[in-house]
Parts: sequence; structure tokens; C-alpha cells
Amino acid sequence: MFSYRHAFHAGNHADVLKHLILVQLCTYMRRKEKGFSYVDTHAGAGVYALDQGYAAKSGEAGSGILRLWDAPRAGMPPLVADYLDAIASLNPDGQPRFYPGSPYLVWQLLREQDAMRLFELHPTEIDILRENFASAPRRIVIGQTDGFDGLRAALPPPTRRGVTLIDPSYEDKNDYRRTVQAVVEGLKRFATGTIAVWYPLVTRAEARRLPAELEAIQPDGWLHASLAISAPPSGQGLYGSAMFVINPPYFLGDTLRATLPYLVERLGVDGQASFSLTDRTV
Repeated sequence: MFSYRHAFHAGNHADVLKHLILVQLCTYMRRKEKGFSYVDTHAGAGVYALDQGYAAKSGEAGSGILRLWDAPRAGMPPLVADYLDAIASLNPDGQPRFYPGSPYLVWQLLREQDAMRLFELHPTEIDILRENFASAPRRIVIGQTDGFDGLRAALPPPTRRGVTLIDPSYEDKNDYRRTVQAVVEGLKRFATGTIAVWYPLVTRAEARRLPAELEAIQPDGWLHASLAISAPPSGQGLYGSAMFVINPPYFLGDTLRATLPYLVERLGVDGQASFSLTDRTV
């Protein structure tokens, strides 16, 4: 279970979709003065070097952030521009050498009244995560534990305002079942909280069933967006990803409608690149 290292996939097309939505969720939370909490069930290392190590070896950033980095700002959807601005803050020389994972992206958005809880079980990743957050204040808590288990104690947050990201690797097929269970239990503890679930588009049966299982949890109050950069492969390769957001901001559906076609154009690698969007907000 410890073979997975997100550095292999840092900055790829799946990170693009996940992180541009995550930036919007947390930016929305900042609109109110009252603090919010961010919970990350599978935090990873926090920051990744794109020009060395695992990320350089895989080259997957070439399918995502590197296709957007030098894109003209004229006509670029605001969601993409906000996302690129967040990445740029970690690369002041203008070169995309470092890619911030979900925890680091959110850390840049936190105010003094906001808090963060990060869970990571991998023995190497947790050490790197702690190093990357060595200067973080005490309101950012890092735990070496299974994020599915840690979530039970993290919800509801004291402020009753928060965003939870559930994004396991899904290399273990039980992650699909545990994700659905975590959403159900999370809503019992914190019915008004925003829960964002990332999952891969792969040809695995569990991945095909997951969307319907998530949609069945509650009849409305959710948004489901997916981005495929190619036709499904004959094997188990990743050809896209999706975000399922419960209790999303009211504007997210409209902004994604204006953003996803742009991502298809920029990130698509064949004629079957596509997106889907179902918005069941009230």
C-alpha cells in the first residue's frame, strides 16, 4: 500500500481539474470573515519538484500544468487564471519548477482565523509533508494516520464552516467503498460542510460505479464534473478524472461550464477528449 507516490503524477491533467476547483472552494470560504477549516484525507508530500525526481521521470506534468503555464491570458477562464496565479506564487522566477499539492495550495489561502488538518499515512510522504510545513502555525495539524479514519474526529469543525477533500490513490479497490462510506459519515457529522471527492477515470469497474453511488447519497445539493483528455485505453491507464462536490458554492456550476471546454481544448490529446457536468444544486 506504500508503493504509491503522488510525485509521479504531480501537475498532471487530474491535478489541474482537482486543484482549480479546490482553489475556488476555499476562495469562496474566504468571502465571510468567520473562519473555516480545511481537511485533507490524503495529503501527500505537499510540494513537488517538477524538474527532478519522480515527477521528472514520469513527465506527467506535460499533460497538465505545463500545457497551461504559457497560455495567453486573453480569453482564459477566470478559474484557470486563479489556479495559475496560485501555482505562480511558488515559482517567483516564472519557471514552473515546483508544483503545490492540495495542502500547500490551501495553505496559501488561509487566514489567521482559518485552520487545517492534514492526514497522510505513507512513512516517507509524511516526513516530507512535515518538512514542507515546518514553519506552519499550530492551527495547521498534521497526523500520520489513515485519512478515512482521521476524518471521523475532524468533523464537524468548531466554526461549522469547512471544506473536506477526499482523494485517495484508489490503487486499492477498497478505496472506492471507503470513499462512499466517508462521505455518508461525514454528512452525518457535518451536513452543511462542503465535501469534494476526486476520483480517476479508468476502466476499472469500481471507478465506473462510483459516480452513481455518490449521486445516490442525497438527491440534490451536489455537482459532478469530469474531464477526459482522451479515449479510454484498452488497459487500466488514467484517461481523465472527476470531482464530485457536495454543498458547492452557488456559482461553481456556471463557472465550470465556462471553464471545462477550455480545458478540453488545451489538455485534450485526441478527438475523444470531452467533459461532463451535472449540477444538482438548490
